[in-house]
Amino acid sequence: MRILLIHQYFLEKGDGGGSRFNEMTKTWSSQGHSVTVLAGMVHYNTGKKQDRYKARFTFKDKQFYENVDIIRCHVSESYNVSFLGRLWAYFSFVISSIYAGLFKTEGKYDVILVTSPPLFVGITAYILSLIKRIPFVFEIRDLWPESAIDTGVLKNKQIIKFAYWFEKFIYKKAKLINVLTPAFRDKLIKDKNISLQKIIFIPNAADFTLAERIQKEISFNPSEFKKELGLENNFVITYVGAHGVANHLIQLVAAAEELKDTNVVFQLIGAGMRKQALQEEVLKKGLKNVIFRDPVPKKEVFKYILASDMGASVLKKVDTFKTIYSNKTFDYMSCKKPILLAIDGVSRDLVHNAKCGIYVEPENTKEIVRGIRESIRLSEDELSQMGESGYKYAKEYFDREHLAKEYLRKISLIL
Repeated sequence: MRILLIHQYFLEKGDGGGSRFNEMTKTWSSQGHSVTVLAGMVHYNTGKKQDRYKARFTFKDKQFYENVDIIRCHVSESYNVSFLGRLWAYFSFVISSIYAGLFKTEGKYDVILVTSPPLFVGITAYILSLIKRIPFVFEIRDLWPESAIDTGVLKNKQIIKFAYWFEKFIYKKAKLINVLTPAFRDKLIKDKNISLQKIIFIPNAADFTLAERIQKEISFNPSEFKKELGLENNFVITYVGAHGVANHLIQLVAAAEELKDTNVVFQLIGAGMRKQALQEEVLKKGLKNVIFRDPVPKKEVFKYILASDMGASVLKKVDTFKTIYSNKTFDYMSCKKPILLAIDGVSRDLVHNAKCGIYVEPENTKEIVRGIRESIRLSEDELSQMGESGYKYAKEYFDREHLAKEYLRKISLIL
């Protein structure tokens, strides 16, 4: 199968962040399928371009993996400046990706797969689908515009009205719609009148291969790495991911202030538009138990997780986030680490069913502190059992390789 994937946030090799499709395409290519990715030049966390993209409208990166080519498309660097800047970044990618899809791709494709947010990548998929006369599959990683409205990012009534209209339009034109959680599926059926027959369910998943490879390395010892970081006597809670409005990491900073009497240290790895403000808040409060680290490659991130005592998955307390699975939760599960979860809804159900962590109410400092104090009182065996339980559950239901194969199987039914 020849697949044209449209993914504005497809990662560079070695980048930290959500790598769902980096891993999916690698699996597809190993099966002999061919993938071309139309991707953005700007990293969603930093909002910056690499030097090799400067003054380029498109940039072809041949053979990213075997049988996987990347065409980087222009995105405005105004992404993290303001809401209007982010909106222009979305539409600049639409323009450049349509151009790349028409003039920089080679040969005929069997299907177009487009993943959102941003919702507006659907414009690229629809236009290329019409011109190339092939179906497109629309994937929903996050309910948009609901999430942008709930977090206060999207406030303009005219843009909201257009976004809802376009969402309805693109769902109608897509041949299939993939959702990442059962809650998304229910929402589409009940609130947006989408037929169940049009919806497929390929969720986020755990990358076991990398975590297992690192654990098997003779040269890597989690305890030694923890000691190298100067954290050997601490209970380390690691958060990996974006430091943005939706993530609301200020709730971890608030908890850290209440936990100064313990050996708990929060390790926050990543970047985003709120990171500087968070660092300033930590400095203002004189907190020594919060450590910020820059984004690191996926393999390095797993080393930090493996050397931690817990992994944290947190989001702002809004109803939309009750419908999502957090990428980082699966990373913690694949590393056999118990989870501190401050996300309600399906993520809470996941951790409860897997018996792999502790749920605390988002944005409730007292609850978060209670949950952490409860965790540090657990024995090493109890924490280890949580980690093992999460690993086994993810292995059974959320294995990346199995889900990648199932994704193409379902797509093949429409061709």
